[in-house]
Amino acid sequence: MKISFIISLIISQLIFLAAFSCSDDDEPTSCKDRKLFLNEQRNQIRAFAETSICSDDFECRFIAFGSKPCGGPWEFLIYTTSIDTLELTNWVTDFNTLEATFNQEGCGGMSTCDTPQPPIGFNCVDNTCIPIY
Repeated sequence: MKISFIISLIISQLIFLAAFSCSDDDEPTSCKDRKLFLNEQRNQIRAFAETSICSDDFECRFIAFGSKPCGGPWEFLIYTTSIDTLELTNWVTDFNTLEATFNQEGCGGMSTCDTPQPPIGFNCVDNTCIPIY
């Protein structure tokens, strides 16, 4: 399963590079196309994080996820150490940078300027991290 996920990640990154690379003859990629790509990436990142399980052997964690046009994250993504946390962290960091650039280039629309609260702890229920706020 991990290999197919990595292959999917590589393919999606190649699609991104092809979609956003420009030559003098290319039209700029539309905001709509970039938004669709970001939504696809967001869904894949969430799906990867959701494969994680909590137990006595794995720690629940969170990471700021997304970039609001007004600044700050949209949410905190919950995951555990049962998955490749470095891979997830790198993927989320890249995604946050792409979304921030998208917003700075006038494609991002509007958002509230509030900041979501990070969890202060977790309960593990049925192998799922339940955040405590």
